Amino acid sequence: MEDVVIAGAGPTGLMLACELRLAGVDVLVLERLTEPTRDSRAGGLHPRSLEVLDQRGMLDPFLAEGRPLPGARFAGMPLDLSVLPTRHPFLLVIVQRRIERLLEARARELGVRIRRGVEVTGLHPGPAPAAGEPLVVETTAGPVETRYLVGCDGGRSAVRRLAGVDFPGTPATTTSILGDVELADPPEERFLLRRTPRGNFSVLGFEEGWWRVIVDEAGAAVADSAALGFEDLRAMLVRVAGTDFGMHSPRWISRFTDAARQAARYRSGRVLLAGDAAHVHSPAGGQGLNTGLQDAFNLGWKLALVARGSAGEELLDTYHEERHPVGARVLSNTRAQGALSAPGEHVDALRAHVGDLLATPEANRRIAMMITGLDISYGLGPRVPDRDLPDGTRLFEHLRAGRPILADAPGEPVDGRLVSELKGLGEPLLIRPDGHPAWKGPLGREALATALRPWR
Repeated sequence: MEDVVIAGAGPTGLMLACELRLAGVDVLVLERLTEPTRDSRAGGLHPRSLEVLDQRGMLDPFLAEGRPLPGARFAGMPLDLSVLPTRHPFLLVIVQRRIERLLEARARELGVRIRRGVEVTGLHPGPAPAAGEPLVVETTAGPVETRYLVGCDGGRSAVRRLAGVDFPGTPATTTSILGDVELADPPEERFLLRRTPRGNFSVLGFEEGWWRVIVDEAGAAVADSAALGFEDLRAMLVRVAGTDFGMHSPRWISRFTDAARQAARYRSGRVLLAGDAAHVHSPAGGQGLNTGLQDAFNLGWKLALVARGSAGEELLDTYHEERHPVGARVLSNTRAQGALSAPGEHVDALRAHVGDLLATPEANRRIAMMITGLDISYGLGPRVPDRDLPDGTRLFEHLRAGRPILADAPGEPVDGRLVSELKGLGEPLLIRPDGHPAWKGPLGREALATALRPWR
């Protein structure tokens, strides 16, 4: 019987698999696709995601393949990331297929097993079997028994459906067409974003040799069943932008909408949901992939403790309690960005005022912190930022084993195999494996003993 089965080998599923194996948990990843995708898909990593990778010693390969940009966008309006309190105050432009390749390489290095061409089709006896009874995951390759199942299988998640989890939200009001193409007459700007009376378009140069073109037309919501292709992209772009920039040689054509939905609960018994299986929304602000990675980072250490028997099942409830509000906020801000991107003189006036606000340091920082996830707090405050230590190391380097850190708390006995002790941080702290505080000195020793209990 497997400890954990993960459905989906996208960034969320692979990040979760790495976290579980780092903690010594056996994990099997089932992926519907027979081979890694060649499509570009998402296009960047935010500062908090870069911190997550840094905390596990995984960042350097991503930096080597990506390109840093000091800014991001909110409804197409500029945000300055260079002022953010992080070692990585930039957007790293790197397409999803490269992110997946690097994460898969790390997962296989850790011993994660990945079975491709396998799709989840059933779940027995349901998400909450009796104590000791395995979950039986029916797949196109036969049944698999497991203790826990995590659906990282996208917005149309089979796992979510089989677990009976509702997916409420708002339907699509507009359809965007996306194409990775070559351009005979590219714009001078490498990252061109424009809003017109007919809709919005962007022409983005992620990598040399091709461009990503995205266009939406005001009020044009296309049924999911309708086929959309290269000529549809070209025609819509001409209507909205007045030109097709000489596009040719399409590599990938896709679509997305502004539908916004969120799983009513992220945990149903021994079934959990993460990434797009838990929340879908427009790609405004580039938050989807990043939110999924951070879901996995929150869930990984908790599920590992429960699977190893070091913590009770109730710890898994904190995954929903901590991450569901984050997902809800992403849905809210992407809806707001959609409203701010609509054509019309009323929205023109609103954008002018919001743009003036975003030009102020306070508003820029607040919105940039939200979009990048750096302001997320799980009760005792936001994540503990990296810092240089007196011994010449960095704080994040001490999180690479995926263990919590007990800093500057003399006299409290801990098992060094499970908890890293650290001196010189300057304040008594228990830092969770995901870099968030679990205890602070003023809370007292009894609270510390409680916080340490899962790692005793």
